[in-house]
Amino acid sequence: MLNGIPKILSPELLKILMEMGHSDEIVLADGNFPAASHAQRLVRCDGHDVPELLDAIMQLFPLDQYVEKPAALMQVMPGDPAETPIWGEYKAIIAQRSGLEEPFEEVERFAFYERAKKAYAIVATGESAIYANLILKKGVIK
Repeated sequence: MLNGIPKILSPELLKILMEMGHSDEIVLADGNFPAASHAQRLVRCDGHDVPELLDAIMQLFPLDQYVEKPAALMQVMPGDPAETPIWGEYKAIIAQRSGLEEPFEEVERFAFYERAKKAYAIVATGESAIYANLILKKGVIK
C-alpha cells in the first residue's frame, strides 16, 4: 500500500499506467468484451465495475490534451434499443477529475474492436452494463 494511491489499483495496473506514454491508449472493458482475445497486455479486474476503476485511474492519469476527444465509447449498434446511462457516470467522473465536459467520441462497434487490439492494454472488468467499454488516451504530465 502507498499513500495517495487508490487501493483498487493493483500493482499490475499501476505498472501499466506508468509504462504508457503520450497517446497510448488503455481500454476499460465491460464483462462481455472479448478482452483476452484482443489484448496485447491484459489486466484482470473482474470483481470491479468500470466507474470505480475509472475514478481511481483518473486520479493519476492525464488525458491527452492535444486531441479533441481523448476518450472513446463503443457506439450502440443501429436498431439496438439499449440505453447507456453509464456514459453519464463516465462523463461526470472525467469532468470532475480532468475538467473536460465533452471528452467522448463514439466509435462503431467493429472499429472499436480494431482500435482495442492496438491499445497498450485492456483492463477486463466485471462491469455488467452493456456498451460500457471505454478507451482513454494518455496525455502528458506538465
